[in-house]
Amino acid sequence: MWQPSANKDILKRRADILKQIRAFFAKRQVLEVETPILSHATVPDPYIQSFSTEVLLSGKKKDFYMQTSPEFHMKRLLAAGIGSIYQINKAFRTDEQGRFHNPEFTMLEWYRVGFNHHQLMDEMDELLQQVLSVTQAIRLTYAEVFEEFCGLNPHTASIHDLRDSAKEFDLKINDLGNDKDDWLFLLMSHLIEPQLGKSIPVFIYDFPASQAALAKIQMGNPPVAERFEVYFKGIELANGFHELTNAEEQKKRFLQDIEEREQKNLPVVPLDNYFIEALSSGLPNCAGVALGIDRLIMLACQCSSIDEVISFSWERA
Repeated sequence: MWQPSANKDILKRRADILKQIRAFFAKRQVLEVETPILSHATVPDPYIQSFSTEVLLSGKKKDFYMQTSPEFHMKRLLAAGIGSIYQINKAFRTDEQGRFHNPEFTMLEWYRVGFNHHQLMDEMDELLQQVLSVTQAIRLTYAEVFEEFCGLNPHTASIHDLRDSAKEFDLKINDLGNDKDDWLFLLMSHLIEPQLGKSIPVFIYDFPASQAALAKIQMGNPPVAERFEVYFKGIELANGFHELTNAEEQKKRFLQDIEEREQKNLPVVPLDNYFIEALSSGLPNCAGVALGIDRLIMLACQCSSIDEVISFSWERA
């Protein structure tokens, strides 16, 4: 088990792809930055779990969190007037291990000042065409993929409708209760995602407003989150937002997430007040996206597992 999980040719290809990515952003004058791995706070999203560690500072013990994403720190840079930025960093999430997951992974995250999520989709499409040697991506709304694969409108469907759809497609699950988003996540991850992007990447946008996370909400009938995800060969590659700039609204969403964590008996994490203060000071209009580098390289190299494209898998670390 001392040997690496990736061979020399794959590691050389990985290095070449990272060079391509850096050249892509250099050409567009997007600044590369670095932000902390350890932080006093972390994302409260109940679907993302963080590693924590105890740090001794001035004789006092304090909990710090290994970042699941550099998002909060990067937005603090944006609020400070740094301009469009990107980062290739290590991120960490517990309870994520398998063909497409490693608890420690490499993430590409970037933010474009003055962009909305559609403009960022344009730029990401260019990057994917370059790295994956594919043609222009397809774009579909969240409602369109649910109607195509499940035969229902996710915005108007009841929990009863979603439960019946899961049964119709023989999804083996326990009852998820009365949280509509849990049922939507189930159908999306188990039924729809594996069928997306079989030959070229697919962008999915206009998510339900209840799944906005850190995205703006576009009012309408129904209101939708200004958010997108990218899939290729049934694998989720990226998640992007037209970023929410309203500090009070973001704080409200965070507190709701913390309350949901308590209800689900998940570890409760502190509110990141530095991030809220940065939003209060003024985050410029921008769009941002996080892309899984290991998955991108796995697809570019036509490998079947991310273990094949990282130097040492979790078991060999």
